[in-house]
Amino acid sequence: MDKRTAEKKERLLSALDKGLTMIHVDARRPGVIVPEHLRKEPHLLLSLSYRFDPPDLAVGEWGVRSTLTFSGSRFTVAIPWSALYAISSQVTKEFWMYPDDMPKELLEQARLTSKVPEGSDEALDRPRGILREVVAVKPKADPEEPQKPTTRGHLRVVK
Repeated sequence: MDKRTAEKKERLLSALDKGLTMIHVDARRPGVIVPEHLRKEPHLLLSLSYRFDPPDLAVGEWGVRSTLTFSGSRFTVAIPWSALYAISSQVTKEFWMYPDDMPKELLEQARLTSKVPEGSDEALDRPRGILREVVAVKPKADPEEPQKPTTRGHLRVVK
């Protein structure tokens, strides 16, 4: 296992220990097994968590394997490390990106949005993107406006 793969594995396991984790996958890569309708996705997001009580979640030398639910149907996915190009922790808001494994379309999109001429020395020195956390602020309620009753969420208990 090379250094980058070992780092991906370590980061993913660390994020899973903290809670809900999303992996960003290029589903077109060799070795990726996902439902048929997702196989051509360059940016597929998969949610993983020990709280899902996955019976077969495995993070090993080859990559990640787990049975996940897609539109109510269970499917066993297999994701080799070469297809995983970003990991994000939904709990800590940490984000790790591996640009060497990113799809070319996403890199091209980042280059175009940076508005730096292709091939210029400046393009090599500038960061490709800036990630920052955005916190939504609720506007203060008007005291004369009647308050709407809060509704329950759309969560359900699955046993």
